[in-house]
Amino acid sequence: MEMKYFELIKSGTNHDFVRYRGIAVTISVILNALVLFGAIVWPKLNYGVDFAGGTELQIHFKRPVDVGELRDEVSKLGFGEPTVQRYGSESENQFLVRVERIALLTKEKADAIQADVQQSLTGLSAFRFDPEVGDKLDFTFKQPVDESALKGAVEKAGAQVKEVRLLTAREGADREYTVITQGPGDKIGSALRAKYGQDQVEIVRTEYVGPQVGKQLRVDGILSVLYAMAMILVYVGFRFDFRFSPGVVIALIHDAIITLGFFVVSRHEFNLTSVTVILTVVGYSVNDTIVVYDRIRENAKRHKGKPLRDLVNLSINEMLGRTILTSGATALSLVGLLFYGVGTIWDFAAAMVVGIISGTYSTWYIASPMTIWLEEHMAQRKALEEAKPKPKKPDAQAAAVR
Repeated sequence: MEMKYFELIKSGTNHDFVRYRGIAVTISVILNALVLFGAIVWPKLNYGVDFAGGTELQIHFKRPVDVGELRDEVSKLGFGEPTVQRYGSESENQFLVRVERIALLTKEKADAIQADVQQSLTGLSAFRFDPEVGDKLDFTFKQPVDESALKGAVEKAGAQVKEVRLLTAREGADREYTVITQGPGDKIGSALRAKYGQDQVEIVRTEYVGPQVGKQLRVDGILSVLYAMAMILVYVGFRFDFRFSPGVVIALIHDAIITLGFFVVSRHEFNLTSVTVILTVVGYSVNDTIVVYDRIRENAKRHKGKPLRDLVNLSINEMLGRTILTSGATALSLVGLLFYGVGTIWDFAAAMVVGIISGTYSTWYIASPMTIWLEEHMAQRKALEEAKPKPKKPDAQAAAVR
């Protein structure tokens, strides 16, 4: 009994992919330039709290709320222009609200509180306030103080105290107290409850990231992508030939920028999860490219003397069915997340679909054609070198003079 196999692409297909390399590369360069312009100049990436720093709240309302009205209510609190976006489906009535501040207290306000506490209570030996940490004041006294008196002294200076904590209480040691005051999240929650009703607003979660930490995370995210590409460059160079490496790296850069374009166009938050998406797309894209390169190497041994252009075209056509099935199966696994996912899960799935399409396209029209261009450029240089007149040997010149 003869086994029959399903063939998505019939054997012998000979589509001329290399023919369109000039058009494809031109379109890709234009798209990449537009994405980079959008990410850096205008409208810029919508950085999440991971990278931008600030306070992010996930808020659940018991009844429908207008996004514009919610943005206006938060902006009245003096945090500048807040970012408000719907979280999940419209029926869930959940929103992400982000402001750029993580502390209501300023350095000047903290110094005023220190002066009032020093005047009201004796024995203050140390005071610490870091706006990067949030609305937290650390006091050190030489002897125990009444916590309610400390709370009163801080509130006298105009700060609303949420909690007073005694950190150390060893015999004979200084007493350390931490005073937690109302922060941006508390102020936003109180204002929204006053507007929509005490039982209508639920603060699901609150996250704080300082601006310096956000900047460092941003730098680390960029470096992680660059390191991944550098290691892939070395891997491809050793596995195949270093003449193949530039094409792979150019294709990976293309895929990373196109995936970045999803966040530029959609205006969804760009955060640590987004960096994970880009790294995943880079790994997926290089896997598909290496499969095609493997077939090019096999065909080079099988068809000796055949031009590289024809070898590349033949190899892409032979792997066409495999590429479509693999990419399609991966994309299908993301469909459920696109239909039922919310928030960062949906962003991850949507960006991955964009990355899969870009990775498949770059294998056909970026990586392999770049290898052909490099090969042709090297052949032209070699021909020019050989065409140059060679200098005559000294003894031959002397013999000619005689």
